[in-house]
Amino acid sequence: MYKLLIFGGTTEGRLLAEHCAESGISADVSVATDYGASLLPEGVNVLCGRLDTEQMTALMLEKKYAMVIDATHPYAVEATKNIKAACENTGLHFLRLLRKSSASQGRTVRDMQELTALLNCTDATVLSTLGSKALPELTNVRNYRERLWIRVLPSAEILEQSRGLGYDEAKVIQEKGPFTVEQNVAHIQKSCAKILVTKESGETGGYSEKAEAARICGAEMITLMRPAEDGCSLEEIIDIIERELSK
Repeated sequence: MYKLLIFGGTTEGRLLAEHCAESGISADVSVATDYGASLLPEGVNVLCGRLDTEQMTALMLEKKYAMVIDATHPYAVEATKNIKAACENTGLHFLRLLRKSSASQGRTVRDMQELTALLNCTDATVLSTLGSKALPELTNVRNYRERLWIRVLPSAEILEQSRGLGYDEAKVIQEKGPFTVEQNVAHIQKSCAKILVTKESGETGGYSEKAEAARICGAEMITLMRPAEDGCSLEEIIDIIERELSK
């Protein structure tokens, strides 16, 4: 049987899973969290939990997939590295599903080191929407406990992590996206932030809503650019799958 393995957790991964379900294409979708699993459609088999390269390799060998599609987050560099390595171990066809970019607003930085250096040139209050994975590196921001507000997913584990890293619990906003312009405005106003930090998350990641909220509030926007990579659009990957099925 022709069966796909999709590493998801993004809007693009969900859309591909929906296409498979609607088209009767057999697919397993691997996601890291219960939240990611809750967004997936009926008709696909959901595998929930983080996997390392060895576990991915074992899964691929056991299930004998026809193709592996990496639809993880653009900034999940380690996950993509592990998926590629597992595909090399098993000889499976690997495809990277890319998220469409948005025109960036305000200033841009290439990495977390450049971002922290830029934030250390000011005393302004900052609202970070980079998520929990950025918390350790953001402690390099001068006076981060006083200056930084962080927006993260609602999770007792993440809250405990932020406490352990020295963040002020009163400055932690725990909410699930996607966020509207109005919600972003409310968060900027609540934090009194003069700087909004975000990833280059694209339209599906709510980038334009954050940019508009920053404009309304008169806050500077700093965008952490995504790593450069090669891959295919959702439409291109669907075309590839359809061609393989027609052989």
